[in-house]
Amino acid sequence: MTTDFPADLRGLYAVTPDDRLLPRLSALVEAALQGGVRLVQYRNKQSPAPLRRAQAAELLRICRAYGAKLIVNDDVWMAIEIGADGAHVGRDDLPGHDLATARDALGPKRLLGVSCYDDPARAEAAAKAGADYIGVGSMFPSTTKPGAASATIEVLAEAKRRFGGPVAAIGGINIKNAPQVLAAGADMVAVVSDLFDAMDIGRRAEEFQKLFDRK
Repeated sequence: MTTDFPADLRGLYAVTPDDRLLPRLSALVEAALQGGVRLVQYRNKQSPAPLRRAQAAELLRICRAYGAKLIVNDDVWMAIEIGADGAHVGRDDLPGHDLATARDALGPKRLLGVSCYDDPARAEAAAKAGADYIGVGSMFPSTTKPGAASATIEVLAEAKRRFGGPVAAIGGINIKNAPQVLAAGADMVAVVSDLFDAMDIGRRAEEFQKLFDRK
């Protein structure tokens, strides 16, 4: 069970939108990095594997240039293949395997994030498997995952208590409601739409980061 959690898992956690156009996706992510983002999750549920691999590799190059970390959503093996900083997995992302398998495959130097949805018991399982952080949500109605189970502020606080390490709140989070989840103990806010749909992505990233400066 992990007890020494990475100290830099705090702040805005930028989660990429589904976008098949690599130049556009790269530009969006670079704008967020220019605004101070230091943790990016590559998430693409729609594209074929070769395109996802190419996108992830290019985003990793850009993240490296800014001193940021790249986490690959869903795919532990792709994260290892391209040399990413870690992987984030949900309940259906390890067919035939458990969280311990993902932890062993990633090794001690790569990060493992685990989705706990609205289930604090899954936070305990993540802790036992050696996860570095967990995600809790959907905290608010989300256009990215409209059918996701809702998690309350109380669930987030209980999941953090059971996990004992960094917690990312996710789902419908914007600059106005983010203070609610920070007050409940969230260490990170995972944001898609309110960041990447902003007129000025860099400025919006700075606005999110300032919320953490006040904590």
